[in-house]
Amino acid sequence: MTSTQVRAACPLDCPDTCALLVTVEDGVATAVKGDPDHPTTAGVLCTKVSRYTERTYHDERLLHPLRRVGAKGEGKFERISWDEALRTIADRLAPIAARDPEAILPYSYCGTMGLIQGESMSSRFFNQLGASLLDRTVCATAGATGYRYTIGASVGTDMEQFQNAKLIIIWGGNPIASNLHFWTRAQEAKRHGAKLIAIDPYRSLTAEKCHQHIALLPGTDAALALGLMHVLIAEDLLDHDYIADYTLGFDELKARAAEWTPERTAATCGITADEVVDLARLYGQTAKAGLPVAIRTNYGVQRVRGGGMAVRNIACLPALVGAWRHAAGGVQLSSSGSFPTNKPALQRPDLLKKTPRTINMTTIGDDLLRPASPAFGPQVEAVIVYNSNPVAIAPDSSKVAAGFAREDLFTVVIEQFQTDTADYADIVLPATTQLEHIDAHTSYGHLYMMANNAAIAPLGESKPNTEIFRLLARAMGFTDPCFAETDDQLAAQAFKTSDVRAMHFDWESLKQQGWQKLNMPEAPFAHGGFPTPSGKCEFYSAQMAADGLDPLPTYLEPYESVASNPQLAQRYPLAMISPPARNFLNSTFVNVKSLRAAEGEPHLDIHPLDAAARGVAHGEMVRIFNDRGTFVAKARVTDKARQGLVVGLSVWWKKLASDGKNANEVTSQRLTDMGRAPTFYDTLVQVERVSA
Repeated sequence: MTSTQVRAACPLDCPDTCALLVTVEDGVATAVKGDPDHPTTAGVLCTKVSRYTERTYHDERLLHPLRRVGAKGEGKFERISWDEALRTIADRLAPIAARDPEAILPYSYCGTMGLIQGESMSSRFFNQLGASLLDRTVCATAGATGYRYTIGASVGTDMEQFQNAKLIIIWGGNPIASNLHFWTRAQEAKRHGAKLIAIDPYRSLTAEKCHQHIALLPGTDAALALGLMHVLIAEDLLDHDYIADYTLGFDELKARAAEWTPERTAATCGITADEVVDLARLYGQTAKAGLPVAIRTNYGVQRVRGGGMAVRNIACLPALVGAWRHAAGGVQLSSSGSFPTNKPALQRPDLLKKTPRTINMTTIGDDLLRPASPAFGPQVEAVIVYNSNPVAIAPDSSKVAAGFAREDLFTVVIEQFQTDTADYADIVLPATTQLEHIDAHTSYGHLYMMANNAAIAPLGESKPNTEIFRLLARAMGFTDPCFAETDDQLAAQAFKTSDVRAMHFDWESLKQQGWQKLNMPEAPFAHGGFPTPSGKCEFYSAQMAADGLDPLPTYLEPYESVASNPQLAQRYPLAMISPPARNFLNSTFVNVKSLRAAEGEPHLDIHPLDAAARGVAHGEMVRIFNDRGTFVAKARVTDKARQGLVVGLSVWWKKLASDGKNANEVTSQRLTDMGRAPTFYDTLVQVERVSA
């Protein structure tokens, strides 16, 4: 028996982007482990990825092309050849493209985060075709936009420095479930005397292990940040030199923050004034003592109407106290802006003959149901879905399913499993997993360029996304030489070799080593140098004013809350958030039996007082509903959910839930204040017992 070890990288939508070592015995992957030499992975994987061989060799893997033989949504298919599948797709797309290629829509997101299997050959294909562009907003664009207005780019504190902080605020995240290797660093900091504070409406696994949990109302994070600014300024817990040298608009910010007294902040956030004052003092005094203070904020903060502004407000705090002076100080939302990726070379936007319309992936439910119009353009006649599962993950799910159920909509799904979305496909094409293809990766949680080597041959007739789009290009008659480039040739273009951050990048070397750290300063903004128009941290943003936004930090009430919409709240008095379940990653891994068994079934956490008012006992089935839809879950009566809040851990495949539905039945297609992102956590519902 021959045994080898192959260097790989985790492909999933997680900031950790772990370095993997895959053990292969006689052509079969027998184990996936964390690389002990990679400084952030340190040999440790989450429960999900440690089961990756179970997923790869799952008995329900799609291994052959399929054609629908039942009604859309039934999931009934017959096996066909690749030649027949490609011919069918080309025959359906060609006449649409001849009339108006904008009637064809790609739909993809981060089923893989790879630069090659994500958006490289696929983008070339759709650009050559002239298809509609997809605005990929479903996760991060609100927060990224707010952060960019303030800091200039998605650059922040290096994850490898957090263990040296003396105060860590974990704001709107649950890293035990979704950022394990940051949590390891936070725990190390805690052992060295750091204080950990969680800000989250829900007492998550992470919040339970912090020194303090501040359970604010959903969607009020921006107000809390303003209240902290008020106390920092009023009590002179500031770094005046840093403010003078490296920030813009302090006087205007001071006037705005003066409006947000601790009492007003507390009333808005549903917490006490003492919590506001004590947190501001701890943050400001620790920094004033010359010690590093750090904020790890995450995307839960931004999934409400004012989500972009919330992240912007939080991003202002480190500059007020000079936290950026320390390598272990500042804030991290994402490190993705640190990477000099060469996306134009990979995606070839120059292939476009004209700029097509853009459709927002968040509003796919409405957009698939829209008729042609001068404002919208042509009706969507064909959709090609890859690296995503919109029927499960997109908001206002009943409309999404109705759109995909259109008999006149031609749908191709490129997948590893027969997901909720694949059930609506006309043609299903089998895709490889990470163990079966080449890829290059950035990270949004650390600073390492990563390589993924193929450990095993593709199972069955599955093919990498890149090869599928090469074949589709050939079937459509595209002859540009770019469609003949291999995955290795693509990966060699992934990083800008002229950029000092990717100094000495060489794809062949990276494949051998597995990972290489970017050339970045330890404390990126210790002496200013922010990548904003002014070069400073912008408390006042002229660009925001030009974009029609308030140029200063402010607070926007949620669309749906007792304060903003009391009439709606009379009918639907409970706020609902739907953060990820620990054993799933978005809708990935839901069909892995061992992980689903660990998760159990869809649950709804509800406060004891809210449960008692509805006659709901622990373990009973409940119906969660509003005007958009309804789903059922098993009630867990717990004070982890603050009163007035219910928490539906997600995202379940609908077909694997008892009622064939999930939490996105009740979420909205309304968009955030900036970044055109979804408002998953800006949702009011009612809960009632399900009659026996």
